[in-house]
Amino acid sequence: MTELVFDCVDAQPERYGAVPTLLFKLHISEVGGDPIHAMVLRCQFRIEPQRRRYSAAEEERLLDLFGETPRWGDTLKPLQFTNVSIAVPGFSGSTDIDLPVPCTYDFEVAAAKYFHSLEDGEIPLLLLFSGTVFSKGDSGFVVQQVPWHKEASYRLPVKVWREMMDLYFPNSAWIRLRRDTLDGLQRFKSRRALPMWDDAFEVLLKEAGEEH
Repeated sequence: MTELVFDCVDAQPERYGAVPTLLFKLHISEVGGDPIHAMVLRCQFRIEPQRRRYSAAEEERLLDLFGETPRWGDTLKPLQFTNVSIAVPGFSGSTDIDLPVPCTYDFEVAAAKYFHSLEDGEIPLLLLFSGTVFSKGDSGFVVQQVPWHKEASYRLPVKVWREMMDLYFPNSAWIRLRRDTLDGLQRFKSRRALPMWDDAFEVLLKEAGEEH
């Protein structure tokens, strides 16, 4: 019986991807002594926000996600980050692979809003594994499933996520608007003869009495 152990040991930005991508380095061990012919590995990433502390500024930015801090005992629940799959080549003993994880800066996505709200420290992640393992038995190939209880924890440094986003969107962020809202902003920008979208939002914030 194949016995697998998964560890996440590092994460770095993919510097030449088509979209913002983090490369999570996985160390996979087969401790039962059976050579692995190949593996189709699936990984579900969850954020565990209850496993870290937050500054007052972070608490304010997380209001949309978790509500007022007195309620966080009930609302600070795990968030779904993403699901990814990868084909793992054959190995004996252990192997290291880079697992590419595409990321979004869409603030309608809870995970992106959570990441952006953090100033520093680490993002507590839980990696849940599943998939199919192909190994060689006495009478041919053996097909087994990766047990559902296989998992690994990793604390992703906030600075790594910010470095990745700065590679793809330097000093920028994205928000999604309804088309009619965008049309209204376009008219406002044109009437005020404002050259950039940043200028339009700065004027609106100033007129609303909001500091930024």
